[in-house]
Amino acid sequence: MGDFYLWVKAVHVIAIIAWMAGMLYLPRLFVYHAAAAVDTATSETFKVMERRLLRAITTPAMIVSLISGAWLILMVPEHLSEGWLHAKIALVIAMVAAHGLLARHRRLFADDQNRQSARYFRILNEVPTVLLIGIIILVIVRPF
Repeated sequence: MGDFYLWVKAVHVIAIIAWMAGMLYLPRLFVYHAAAAVDTATSETFKVMERRLLRAITTPAMIVSLISGAWLILMVPEHLSEGWLHAKIALVIAMVAAHGLLARHRRLFADDQNRQSARYFRILNEVPTVLLIGIIILVIVRPF
């Protein structure tokens, strides 16, 4: 298992970093997009940026993170009996849900249907950060 496990773990960490970059940047784009008038060049530019970020980076990175994470679990199945992993999986599911929410907001912006304020997106921007902090603590500290 040795070296191969480490390679899968490296891919997992790289994918997580890319996923989180998108999860942190996309709501920030929404903050500025919410302030832009509909049918302006600025709004159209934000639509392109948001679509490319989600489709080219954030979603593929999420998929690689989930696949490599599952692969790591299969390589060390004894972790399945440990509470920290159960909690981590719950937070990862919450992160996937947050990803889905961001994708929904991107579609609404693309259709000029956004009804949320910039303040809402500033608050939403904190959700991935809080989830990531919890995940990192669970993986590194393994408190239970």
